[in-house]
Amino acid sequence: MSSPTATRGALPVLAAVQLLLIMDTAIVNVALPSIGAALGSGSAGLSWVANAYLITFGGLLLLGGRAADLLGHRRILLAGLGLLAAASTAGALAPNPAALVAARAAQGVGAALAAAAAFALLLVLFPDGPGRHRALGVFAATGGLGGVLGTTLGGTLTALLGWRSTFWLNLLAATALAVLTTRLLPAATGPGAETGGFRRFDLAGALTVTAGLGLLAYALVGSGQNGWLSPVTLVAGGCGLGLLAIFGAVERRAVAPLVPPGVWRRAAQRRAILLAALAQTALFPMFFLVSLYLQRVLGHGPLGGGLGLLPLSLVVVAVAPQTGRLISRLGLTRTMTAGFVLLAAGTLWLGLALTPDGGFAGTVLAPTLLLGAALPLVMVTTNVAATAGAAPEETGLASGLVNTGQQFGSVLGLAVLVAVATAVTGTPGTPTPAAETGGFRAALLVGAAFAAVAALLSARPRPPAPATAPPRRDRVGDPR
Repeated sequence: MSSPTATRGALPVLAAVQLLLIMDTAIVNVALPSIGAALGSGSAGLSWVANAYLITFGGLLLLGGRAADLLGHRRILLAGLGLLAAASTAGALAPNPAALVAARAAQGVGAALAAAAAFALLLVLFPDGPGRHRALGVFAATGGLGGVLGTTLGGTLTALLGWRSTFWLNLLAATALAVLTTRLLPAATGPGAETGGFRRFDLAGALTVTAGLGLLAYALVGSGQNGWLSPVTLVAGGCGLGLLAIFGAVERRAVAPLVPPGVWRRAAQRRAILLAALAQTALFPMFFLVSLYLQRVLGHGPLGGGLGLLPLSLVVVAVAPQTGRLISRLGLTRTMTAGFVLLAAGTLWLGLALTPDGGFAGTVLAPTLLLGAALPLVMVTTNVAATAGAAPEETGLASGLVNTGQQFGSVLGLAVLVAVATAVTGTPGTPTPAAETGGFRAALLVGAAFAAVAALLSARPRPPAPATAPPRRDRVGDPR
């Protein structure tokens, strides 16, 4: 285990990686109208600038986490940052929409590798206990800042320097983080990094799970444009689920499975990953819907829409470092349940408060402050529960599983809640503020229902089983 001095130096780097990856999604989304005007892309083409990133990011998180176990966490983190920097350069120089979409897909690959490896490094450097709780609180705080910072920087850079500057910023940030990674993070942080575990890599499992998750992500992110019952959505979703079923069969027969069988038997871990996904199903669309309400109904610009969520982010920053203390005092289960109750109450309050003639201070501010307190509670506690039972050689796998759950919760929540908002708005052409408000309200009420279900499920989870070493045939790097 690394020294306290080493972990203190590592945590800011890992948190900065988290900040960059969260920020990257928002910063490009703000620039999309300018991109369309410059490259002559319609709304369909612009949607794939965002979708390409989400599909590759969601599809490769699990594989990225396992690769980190097998090849070394720092090595995969550097590979992810390097690919993110190269893809950002390609995006900044893209001459047409197709090239930009390809660059965004490559950015998603790099982001998946970096995200899974950074979280796995945190688990390695901070063993389960108060130290890990504090580190996860820092992660939650930086995640809360990432969305608002991305919106703010995206609007400012696009207005002052043009949309290509958002990609150049990614290049500079990823390069700087790669340099700091080589200086401040340990080179070998897992059994796979030292024993050459990649020699028996589960190629069939890797191909089936990556293709399955990728197709499922494609079906979800494209459902708004194609329709939930369209042939494209049904075929892609069906094929994705079929490949995931094949993956399960492959894993039962593999000599060195990508996901060791013991992982599937941990009921507490499965429940925690489900709860992490449900949290994002309510939280991620909320940011999107509030921003739209501030802009379309209240008349704020893109920058104002992003800054409207700044108070929420400041509450996240204030509460997140205290989450570990709450866990120590109340216990993991009670803290988790309290977080989901606050999430359900805040989302319900926000949905009921929206009016066509409302104002930020009287309509949005108070409920989002409550949501700012809920966010770190649910994120830290679900991450603690999802990773507490992981053996040292499974930290990358645990990272990939919980990150995949959160990513698919975000994508599914956004797809479902936007579909609800669109169906309730139901006005062809340009909807009235009243119609749009009704759509946003309905979507947020559905999000509150997701959070309420999570609160009920979280009230009685089993405590995570202690980490035990798997049989030798499942060990990463077993040379036999």
